[in-house]
Amino acid sequence: MNTRNYFINITIIILFLFFIANFSFAQTTKLINPQQEKLLSGLKVLIWNVPTAQKATVKLRLHSGSAFDPKDKEGTMALLGDILFPNQAAKEFFQEDLGGSLEITSNYDYIQITASSDSDQFIKMLDTIATAITKLNIDKEITAKVRMVRLEKVKEFEQNPEYVADRAVAQRLYGDFPYGKANMGTINSLSKIDFADLIFARQKFLTADNATLAIISNTKPDLVYRAVRRFFGAWQKSDKKIPANFRQPDEPDTKDYALEIPNAENNLQRLALVVPARGDKDFYATDILTEIWRNQFCLNDESKFGKSSFEPNLLRGTYIIRVNALSDKLPLTTGNSCSLIIQIADGKNNKTVYPPISQADFEKAKTKVIENLNQRTSSISDLADLWLDVDTYKLISVKDEIQKANNVTFTDVQRVAENVQKQPFVRVIVKKSGEAKQ
Repeated sequence: MNTRNYFINITIIILFLFFIANFSFAQTTKLINPQQEKLLSGLKVLIWNVPTAQKATVKLRLHSGSAFDPKDKEGTMALLGDILFPNQAAKEFFQEDLGGSLEITSNYDYIQITASSDSDQFIKMLDTIATAITKLNIDKEITAKVRMVRLEKVKEFEQNPEYVADRAVAQRLYGDFPYGKANMGTINSLSKIDFADLIFARQKFLTADNATLAIISNTKPDLVYRAVRRFFGAWQKSDKKIPANFRQPDEPDTKDYALEIPNAENNLQRLALVVPARGDKDFYATDILTEIWRNQFCLNDESKFGKSSFEPNLLRGTYIIRVNALSDKLPLTTGNSCSLIIQIADGKNNKTVYPPISQADFEKAKTKVIENLNQRTSSISDLADLWLDVDTYKLISVKDEIQKANNVTFTDVQRVAENVQKQPFVRVIVKKSGEAKQ
């Protein structure tokens, strides 16, 4: 074999292996796209027809969350979500009369109603949700009741050392920026919220053109759309859009912050730094990077020391490490085992130290991220959430998101890692009272 043919054959083999590697990453479940409609009020409607479905599911997402809470009144948007179905009787109605369930989710980016019913109760369920939205009653009495229920929840959470540590590290990292505030409110902030605040929030944010409605049922799409127009047709659109523009957060104080909590059973650590947001072009590279770190630091689901997570939001993303013991008590590991968490906590010569990333680290993490994405697209209910994410985070499409994930390269992750490692991190240490020194 001459030299020319040798190099041709080698090139063919390399290209073939490259194709196989990329093809293995690109395996995804075939997407089941919904029928898309839009009411004159601006309400976007997504309809999945599943003839074999025994249950009907409705997901209504309001694309504004607690990031829009007024100053010193954290918990306003969470209370707005609570007041949509203000008592236990509403959940019991969905369970006992409709044969389904009801859940209200409130976070920094959105409020979402997720409801289900027996298939033959679908119209009744849709009517019930539409009535709660379009004929929402907010007065002093109802406000006081939902506020009291949320206050009891917050009081319980604020006695939990892990919740206190989470709140402390978020405030340390973001300050007065929305993600530094308590999504569910505080005892102090909730006491300041009255019914007028909720009415104002309803007028600004609870509008048809600020929402997307996803429906999964065995009912024909044209009948579903007719029902949506009938029940949601009276829902008003907003006078003007509220842009998600906020003053940039100040540089965080990177000095270790110590807390004393009387009922802390274990010493706790929280470390956090800012990473790309959900809609950022580097979202999936960041997702893969944080999966690599999760493996390197042994802070995965099986870890007895703690966990790490990537929490992406509309305006910022946060990488958080939650450790159940102080770093000097973690076991020292060597070789191909886990890195010591103290490497990220303390650094050397005033420079944070991160372990190097290998090609094998990248491939393992990317495979996990793609598998998770494929699992979500294989379930119609999870797929509906992905479609809702497209509107919440101003994405192009679900198909485009899948393509972006598959297109991430080792070089992309290395570049993001280099940028993220320049970000300052904050650390909060929680000890029993009498042990912590600030």
